[in-house]
Amino acid sequence: MKISLSWLHDYLKTTQTAEELAETLTRSGIEVKSITTSGATISNVIVAQILSSEQHPNADRLCVCRVDEGSGAPRQIVCGAKNYKVGDKVLLALPGAVLPGGIKIKVGKLRGVESEGMMCSAKELGLGEGAEGLYILDPEAIIGMELSTLFPADTILELEITPNRPDWLGHVGVAREAAAFGAGEFLRSSVMIPSKKREGSLAVVQDSHACSFYSLRFISNVEVKESPSWLQQRLEAIGLRSINTIVDITNYVMMEMGHPLHAFDADKIQGPLTVRFSNEGETLEGLDGKTYLLRTSDLVIADDHGPQALAGIIGGMKSRVTQHTKSLLLESAVFNPSVIRASARAHGLATDASYRFERGSHADNAWEASARGAAMTTEITGGLVSDEVMVAGGVPVPIVVSFRNNRCRDLLGISLGDEEISSLLKKMGLTLCEVGWQIPFWRLDLTREIDLIEEVARLYGLESIEARTLSFFVPSSPIDKTYDCMMLLRRRLIAAGLHEARTSALVSSEGSSSEALKLRNPIGEQQSFLRTGLISGLKEVLKHNLYQGADSIRLFEMGKVFINSSKNEEMVALALMMTGQSTPLSWRGEVSRSLDLFDLKGVLDHLVPGKISYRSSVRALLPIMARMLDVFCDGEYCGYIGLMAPAEARKITVTGQEHPIVVAELQWTPLQQAIERETWKTEKGLSKLPSITRDLAMVMDMQVSYDLLEKELQEAQEPLLKKIIPLDLFTDPYGEKIAAAKKSVTLQLTFQHEDRTLTTQEVTASCERLMARLQELLGVEMRS
Repeated sequence: MKISLSWLHDYLKTTQTAEELAETLTRSGIEVKSITTSGATISNVIVAQILSSEQHPNADRLCVCRVDEGSGAPRQIVCGAKNYKVGDKVLLALPGAVLPGGIKIKVGKLRGVESEGMMCSAKELGLGEGAEGLYILDPEAIIGMELSTLFPADTILELEITPNRPDWLGHVGVAREAAAFGAGEFLRSSVMIPSKKREGSLAVVQDSHACSFYSLRFISNVEVKESPSWLQQRLEAIGLRSINTIVDITNYVMMEMGHPLHAFDADKIQGPLTVRFSNEGETLEGLDGKTYLLRTSDLVIADDHGPQALAGIIGGMKSRVTQHTKSLLLESAVFNPSVIRASARAHGLATDASYRFERGSHADNAWEASARGAAMTTEITGGLVSDEVMVAGGVPVPIVVSFRNNRCRDLLGISLGDEEISSLLKKMGLTLCEVGWQIPFWRLDLTREIDLIEEVARLYGLESIEARTLSFFVPSSPIDKTYDCMMLLRRRLIAAGLHEARTSALVSSEGSSSEALKLRNPIGEQQSFLRTGLISGLKEVLKHNLYQGADSIRLFEMGKVFINSSKNEEMVALALMMTGQSTPLSWRGEVSRSLDLFDLKGVLDHLVPGKISYRSSVRALLPIMARMLDVFCDGEYCGYIGLMAPAEARKITVTGQEHPIVVAELQWTPLQQAIERETWKTEKGLSKLPSITRDLAMVMDMQVSYDLLEKELQEAQEPLLKKIIPLDLFTDPYGEKIAAAKKSVTLQLTFQHEDRTLTTQEVTASCERLMARLQELLGVEMRS
């Protein structure tokens, strides 16, 4: 939001420079993004009056004007604008002037007719967007006046406003905050217009939860015209385009007090204005010229003919204020922030009004803004304000928060007295009463004792509170253990050559399953469901990388998934996805293979060494999978690993790079439990001593799995055995070589001693012990 320093001085008496004020605001919690200077410092640009205008003899779209710039000799100017009339006062750039963008003005000919300068628009002079065509000045502007005198320089502060402080969304609120932090004296006083509240009549609210306060002021004998120059200048300085007196007044009050107003042409309203939710099939043509199909959850302002405005967001074209408007209904209301936010997002609208209503408003501020808007309308347009205000809803009772001074001192670690604490709170507009502190209406964020303690800390100065305890021991919590396990797995996956991806937890209906949880207030259709798995997000990342030319992709993601069950569970999952070449292409001409299921299996085995096992899946095959195995961690079901179906893979891969895509998705809890049960051992360096390998060829029943075979060898705890590698698997369905119900497995065993070279006798003895164990437990026989 932009704040004009000259405008701010109407409410803040201060001697601070813009830089000092920015420092004060930053200390209060308002981030100042930038400090810029607006206004005009261009020389040789003056006020001139158009004396005559004739058609250019050689151009249909140009006119030849004679203007009086105060020298006594009229100048001839060739102009292409159409929004002026004879007698208007405009800004004239004389020869020698240099406009923004380096445009130099000189005497020259346009289509054969000499032009002694240039009549300028607001945009050409850097005074804002303005209306189309020339900048038409107030009739009271003095001919020959310099631009810098007419538009004095102003300093603009661009602020970053936090969502919990809607009172900072206007100059008054910023001035109030700056004064509380020592920038100067706050000068704001309430606007008082004698008026009586009248319930019902033209103002009706059907749902008090959606609209807790609604008011209308009737203003007659209004003259809608161009706004006075001071009003235009203030709005344009902060980036708002001047429209007409009524629209500019509502914008001015909004930027002054932080509360939006809306003006209806009273003659175009039929019957009472009702705040209600839209009916099925209703539409609204907005002030932006677009027609919106309203939802039944959209709050509207409607008369007997239908919606006239989308409440708190945008007005309707049918009841807009025009040059022919003679009477107004000035609206000031309080709408439910959630209702406004949902409608604004659904229709893709982000207006200054919705920005403020989404952050909250108060009936007292709405009442003051209405009075301020009515007073300005009377002053500028000569309108007559009715002494009755049509009101629906009421003003809530002020909030009172109990407060303990000792609790404040203990929590902050400061030694302020009771009077000093009271003085700080009074600076923020709080009032002390018998049962606590009464909160001013503009502070919607103060509801608890801790909020008031925070205010004391801000005013006292967070930098002034000394740190007493720099650090202390905190016992490890379950959250800490989960984090540590996640970081351990991340390091192991990265060491295995994978890259971590981060995808959104919000997905579209296409990327979600039927069990997915739907958001009540989605940002858009593409983010309307919570994900039930991580694979869909990784598919998009994989597709993006393939289209960028990557030839080998190894990805993993660790994140939350959401299960639609009786408990609506939220849990952590791990997903992996691989495709492409197993090794980079080389000039040596080495043949590279595609990454396959065994590559991904090797990565999973590396996650929790010795704990991962696989079984044929007894679950229904997922639609995107062609082949699938169940994964178990320490005997507990953990997830699945498999090969993506070719039809699904073709949606992702690039033509000419059709490699298989292997995926795995694992539950987090079994992995963490297995990691926590791991026995940590100190790794030793590579041995300098030689190792000995022996091949064992064994015949066993078909039911004996390799997993069980390796497990029994490991549990034998043979001290010399270092590595087990499967070499061969042979079966004979005809029973010629071995029995049809048997299989032959060949393993390569590696033996090594840590301190000396092994002898053949020692290795043979180890092999015999291992073989005897397998024969006893699994019925394995040595193959001759």
